[in-house]
Amino acid sequence: MPSLRKINRKLEKVFGGRVRALSEDGCLCLEGELDNWDDLVRAGIMALDRRRPLVNRITFTPGIPSMELPPVEDTLLDGERPDVLVIGGGVTGCAAARELARHDLKILLVEKEHDLAMHASSRNDGMVHPGLDLRKGSAKYRYNKRGNAAYDRICGELGVPFRRTGQYLCFSKRAFIPILYLSLVYWKWLGVPGARLVLKKELHRLEPGLGEDLAAALFFPTAGVVCPYGLTIAYGENAVENGVKLSLDTAVLGMDTGGGRIASVKTNRGTIYPGVVINAAGVFAEDIAAMAGDRFYSIHPRRGTNSILDKKYTLIRTIASKMFAGPRRRSGETERGEAGGSAHTKGGGMIRTVHGNLLVGPDAVETPERENFATQADSIAVTFAKFRETCPALSEGQVIASFTGIRAPTYEEDFVVSRGRKTANLVHAAGIQSPGLTAAPAIAEDLARFAVEILNAAGRSVGPNRAFNPFRKPIPHTAALDEEARHELIQCNPDYGVILCRCEEVSRGEILDALRRPVPCDTLDGVKRRVRPGGGRCQGAFCGPLVLQLIAAEKGIPLEAVTKNGAGSELLLGEVKGDL
Repeated sequence: MPSLRKINRKLEKVFGGRVRALSEDGCLCLEGELDNWDDLVRAGIMALDRRRPLVNRITFTPGIPSMELPPVEDTLLDGERPDVLVIGGGVTGCAAARELARHDLKILLVEKEHDLAMHASSRNDGMVHPGLDLRKGSAKYRYNKRGNAAYDRICGELGVPFRRTGQYLCFSKRAFIPILYLSLVYWKWLGVPGARLVLKKELHRLEPGLGEDLAAALFFPTAGVVCPYGLTIAYGENAVENGVKLSLDTAVLGMDTGGGRIASVKTNRGTIYPGVVINAAGVFAEDIAAMAGDRFYSIHPRRGTNSILDKKYTLIRTIASKMFAGPRRRSGETERGEAGGSAHTKGGGMIRTVHGNLLVGPDAVETPERENFATQADSIAVTFAKFRETCPALSEGQVIASFTGIRAPTYEEDFVVSRGRKTANLVHAAGIQSPGLTAAPAIAEDLARFAVEILNAAGRSVGPNRAFNPFRKPIPHTAALDEEARHELIQCNPDYGVILCRCEEVSRGEILDALRRPVPCDTLDGVKRRVRPGGGRCQGAFCGPLVLQLIAAEKGIPLEAVTKNGAGSELLLGEVKGDL
């Protein structure tokens, strides 16, 4: 363990007394002031001591943007007394709520956005990781291994498309081949099943779109792809079907604590009195921990941009990336490199999604802005330059859309899945970045177990929910059905025979289904996340107005009240009167 004196000497050398480290409550804490965000993150990385958690309290003098609050203030939840309050409607929070629903409990799930999966859980590549670059013994390793193994069952129960495509990790130098053969022993020891070496001839037969200069690849068959927002919404729907109460547009504003417990939680919709609180708040998890008096980690947000290609560019069929691709960076700097380059990023790749598009990215850029999802042109340029080393035919001209997400890493680059240290009725799910999507089923099991243990210890005596049904009926996708099944569906409901989105072949019936599901949906993007109108080449140019009209009619609201993704994103100003 580095001594405090040694750490402070390092910080003094680089920051000239503006930053200092101290030991407090078993944590290593940083204090001071800095005006450059990269310097603030660098200080945390420099001071890291893996035997005690790091809390970075350095003040960023330009200021960090405040959390965006919902445009709602009422008493809807005032006086609610759930056994368990889950904060955060991402994949971790929704999965935890569903696991809790297996027990005879009163559960409340709150999400500050207008829909589920609005942050990192919809802004990632949807890869189910095999765990090839995880440190054995880490929380990431343990939860990824358990979560990956559960995906076939979970997606089967929830009716979510999932494919085990496998992943190719490619190498350009033939000199690596003997080492790659030896590495198979390592993958077996690491617990990554089925790893094998694929040489050049077979590699280009299996994936003809990969570069001719690639000499070999390691293939990991347990890798797969899922729709991340589709899975999150499915988790949420099944949770609600099993008795979980969901409150959207609900932000946690503060907590009253006493005697080492959370007594109440203040929101914009009233004060809640929970038995247990599960903190699954993503980039805001550290804020929730601080409110509860249980802050023992720090989140440093990291931006990543992905690009989606038109379906006609079928450059690869699975998941592929090249080891040592992209520019190398010095230790301590933010990293955009591949899985072999830095411990601070999963590195991204080229992924054939469950919907048939090729997805490219992401990069990794440290940022103080936790809700700025703007897409930067340089991010796209960097990722395409990098992945052209894997697939030379890749071009930015093939892109139909790009999106940016904010990951929530701790300085330890590991998950925090634990009961509170100083607050007895708090459970943390923090630092859940990649491979958090893969790990979510396993993390959820432990979060539910911790909550039940806390309630039992308090005398609650939690029993099973004998009415729990793990199965969710998905919305049928008309175009994916065989001719007989499609004909039968349309005969029962002609709306399934009316195609509104030509690019993705989405029917009127599917859109109406999306608007009538257990989790409320009344926005253009909400419908898109559920059944994909607007997800194709034209990005809603044709079907957008039709979907908007359908939402207005179904919800009984004026056309100008329909939004893209919640209040403030209205699409129309009002009616045009008179001659044009």
